[in-house]
Amino acid sequence: MQLLYPVIDSAYIFVGFFFLLSGYVLAYNYADRHTPLIKRDFWRARFARVYPVYLLSLAISFTMLQAEWHARSHRDFFAGLVLTPLLLQGWSPALATFWNTVAWTLSAEALLYATFPWLIRLQWPKSPARLIALLVAIWALGLVPHSLYILLNPDHLTAPANRYSSGTWIRALKYTPMAYASTFLIGVALGKLQAGITISTNRRTIIAATSLIALTAFYTMAVSHAPFILMHGGLLMPLFAALMIGLSGPNPIARIFAWQPLMLLGQASYCLFLLHFNFINMIRIYRLPERLHVAAMDPWISYAATILLAFAALHLVEEPARKAILRYGKRSPPTR
Repeated sequence: MQLLYPVIDSAYIFVGFFFLLSGYVLAYNYADRHTPLIKRDFWRARFARVYPVYLLSLAISFTMLQAEWHARSHRDFFAGLVLTPLLLQGWSPALATFWNTVAWTLSAEALLYATFPWLIRLQWPKSPARLIALLVAIWALGLVPHSLYILLNPDHLTAPANRYSSGTWIRALKYTPMAYASTFLIGVALGKLQAGITISTNRRTIIAATSLIALTAFYTMAVSHAPFILMHGGLLMPLFAALMIGLSGPNPIARIFAWQPLMLLGQASYCLFLLHFNFINMIRIYRLPERLHVAAMDPWISYAATILLAFAALHLVEEPARKAILRYGKRSPPTR
């Protein structure tokens, strides 16, 4: 466990990776299609994918509202109560973590999904070299607000920022949707690049291996020295982007990541992400391991229960609800 601590302690980095992956998958799937993207169908498919489990996460976390009531002003409480089901809480730095701490990401995702039908129609560069240059430029531009934060310290922090630092400006950089626009755009550019290049198996293996070695070296030697705010802002996105290109074709390393248990966990990853934080907190609040006399096996028993909950949500809520919403949408003729 100690070996994995640097990765676990900086797990917030993978939120940016999630937006990168989201832009990449969407762009690769919808780039250069012969039939135009129908906005209503796209938005319906995204809503069917994300909202049912999001609603489930709020329902499971309903008891957390008691803590919110005592921790916030009445005005903020009722604002959060309205904004959160509408996926708008992330636009308020103060309310971003209301009700379900990790669900602020859906505010950003809602914005990015809303704009994607127009983003994919932009005149993106055709040549791989120009796409890579654009990708690097977007990455550098995206780090500007975070670099300015370090230079100006608008929240007047008395120590270097870390994951526990709080203030209006740092919360804006950590939680508000616009802070993740560049990461999503990198993913879109990467998806366009993947769709337009041909890479041999050997080269993909080298790219994947080099990326993994570089990431391992960073976590081993540099993670404790890198500014938190830059890591949160996407400092490692070029390495993650290279890794995704390396894994996007058949090669020995890609086969490792295609191991069936990992694939199954990946299918439930969205449910796991939305449900894990509050569910584990409630296990601790209500001291369930102690009451069930399994405290000796904790935290592993809590982790196992969370994974089982995620798979149950996948098969009992996410998949049936998505099929029902998409089936209902087919009843009316599409509009462009």
